[in-house]
Amino acid sequence: MSGAGGIGQTSGVSGIPWVLHVDLDQFIAAVEVLRRPELKGKPIIVGGRGDPTERAVVSTASYEARAFGVGSGMPLRIAARKVPDAVILPVDQETYLAVSETVMAALRAQPGATVQVLGWDEAFVGTETENPEAYARQVQAAVLERTQLHCSVGIGDTLVRAKVATGFGKPAGVFRLTAGNWLDVMGARPTKDLWGVGTKVSGRLAKLGINTVAELAATDPQDLVPEFGPRMGPWYAELGRGDGTSVVDDTPWVARGHSRETTFQRDLTEPAQVEGAVRELTARVLEDVVAEGRPVIGLTLKVRYAPFITKTHARKIPETFDRNDILARALDLAAALEAGRPIRLLGLRAEMAMPEDARKGHTPTRGGW
Repeated sequence: MSGAGGIGQTSGVSGIPWVLHVDLDQFIAAVEVLRRPELKGKPIIVGGRGDPTERAVVSTASYEARAFGVGSGMPLRIAARKVPDAVILPVDQETYLAVSETVMAALRAQPGATVQVLGWDEAFVGTETENPEAYARQVQAAVLERTQLHCSVGIGDTLVRAKVATGFGKPAGVFRLTAGNWLDVMGARPTKDLWGVGTKVSGRLAKLGINTVAELAATDPQDLVPEFGPRMGPWYAELGRGDGTSVVDDTPWVARGHSRETTFQRDLTEPAQVEGAVRELTARVLEDVVAEGRPVIGLTLKVRYAPFITKTHARKIPETFDRNDILARALDLAAALEAGRPIRLLGLRAEMAMPEDARKGHTPTRGGW
């Protein structure tokens, strides 16, 4: 590829270690446009079975739909109301997964690349290069050539900084965040703009007088321990500085658990309906668990009561492969549901024992980066 001479060489003499965060732009919507070019430029909403009269939520929306305030997780009927002329499409997981695998193969083919997959549409790429911007453009060109999809690339000297940098590169751009410009770029921003800090945590920080990234970066980590605990307190202070590991780990990610959920088109109101739904969910979850070959060690039952109140009931259980035992314990959890209260959604998650060689700390909110 032109202009790429020397890029990505892994010799310590010729390169500097960098972390790139590659994030595909409006991935699911973009895949749908590839299949239906006539949809380009139109507001696209993908969710459920593509029927806004059914209970379902938005999986993704094109930039054109986002301009009207549509976002992931929004009820499909509300999204359709916000954008009456939107094209609403059903979720097609198999297609998205196949395209994602092609993207990840393109990333792994780059010179000296170590690839840590984060999801369908994003990954960290570790490499050594004198010119990370040129390497990033090479990555973008490779993904575009293989898939016709655009991506944004954040460049950083830690995983956290690379991840945050991507937001400044969207769409289809490149942005660099390092220790040198972190506070210049991020310092005045609210803490909720940090990866791993949501609205709830930023609210708790505000009660401590910490409102901006700069204020969080200047905080003594031990001062956060009373509020957040000995692990998460120092972790949030580290996030404020953009610090953390710079090691991209390509150890295959191993699922800690499998979950399934069902949104009912009509509320469940009878105990027999609830029991039947839990039995069906358990059977579907166990199909995924059996394929893993690892014992179940915990169960979580998620319930959404009408109109939209969500609660979870979780329990650790002795290691077991016994399907009947797992079903019995799932039904025990269901017994804690409020009798007679209309239920619009049920979900079940089975947590499994992790293998010894599994990658540790794969989420930013648990101090693993």
